[in-house]
Amino acid sequence: MTFPILIEASDGQFAASLAGVPGVCVVKPTRSQAITALKAEIEQRIARGDLAPLEIEAVSVSSLAGKYRTDPTLHDICDTAYQRRDAEHDA
Repeated sequence: MTFPILIEASDGQFAASLAGVPGVCVVKPTRSQAITALKAEIEQRIARGDLAPLEIEAVSVSSLAGKYRTDPTLHDICDTAYQRRDAEHDA
């Protein structure tokens, strides 16, 4: 399993963190020590919990097509928008 990590040098130390997870970070004197310590931290967290994939369906404009075709509220909103558009165009 591979995880993206960020390694930053600051004040003679190296901070290694799990990308996208601010709470998973270690600071060590050398780059290699920071990587090793971060690996151990991630392994400990996985051992205490359960790592599982979570699939999220992407929502796009095309997936919304027709979804609200029978919603009377949408028709009212559209009618109002068209009336305003027409009034601005005629002014």
